[in-house]
Amino acid sequence: MTSHPLPDELLEPALEAARRAGALLRDGRPADLGVRATKSSPIDVVTEMDIAAEKLIAGFLAEHRPDDGLLGEEGGVTEGVSGVRWVVDPLDGTVNYLYGLPTWAVSIAAERDGETLVGVVVVPMRDETFHAVLGGGAFLNGRPLRCRPAPPLDQALVSTGFNYVAEVRAHQADVAQRLIPRVRDIRRGGSAAVDLADVAAGRLDGYYERGLHPWDLAAGALLAREAGALTGGRPGSPPSRELTVAASPGVLEPLQELLEEFGAWHD
Repeated sequence: MTSHPLPDELLEPALEAARRAGALLRDGRPADLGVRATKSSPIDVVTEMDIAAEKLIAGFLAEHRPDDGLLGEEGGVTEGVSGVRWVVDPLDGTVNYLYGLPTWAVSIAAERDGETLVGVVVVPMRDETFHAVLGGGAFLNGRPLRCRPAPPLDQALVSTGFNYVAEVRAHQADVAQRLIPRVRDIRRGGSAAVDLADVAAGRLDGYYERGLHPWDLAAGALLAREAGALTGGRPGSPPSRELTVAASPGVLEPLQELLEEFGAWHD
């Protein structure tokens, strides 16, 4: 019978794989980087570097954790036998990366039986490595993190993201327009993993987005929770593709209520 690894046993391979992929992306970016393929729409892009980074991560984890499964954004799927599955976004914020903007990240999480045990988000252009272990807290470059004390919602700085499908984006823009007068301001960084990490670091009071996949949020949501923030979806529900919300306690519920009122969870 395969023994269950402790979360700490999964942290080091996650950190090393993310650091190696981050270095590849930072130092190996070709001057003529272009779009390799598109996904949900012509502006939802994949570059050769997304694919190279996922290949690096998958190879490293296969070498060091050969019995584990893997779910990768760029199509890497491996069925494991250990009960552990790695959830990998090799380059979260591809459009930022394509344009030379600094807000992009490598996101790696390890889960067992649907529960995230370890989360790592590396943001190379900020020289930042976030990590969290279930029940062990969240850290930035080795320093413990705490989310911001909750302000009133009208003083909360909230981040969001937009879908690549035009009709969905139009609805999301309408939701944001209605939300702006009810909060301090809204930011749009372009990477869900970085936004969730910034909630953990106290740089944002809250974050919401519709349409996220498991690889977008697995590591970042654990970071936020281990830093004292709360995560959810629609009121009373966990994060899902319908809606993901992360915020300081005291901000989460009123933010969820407004997003429910505004129909943020549907097209």
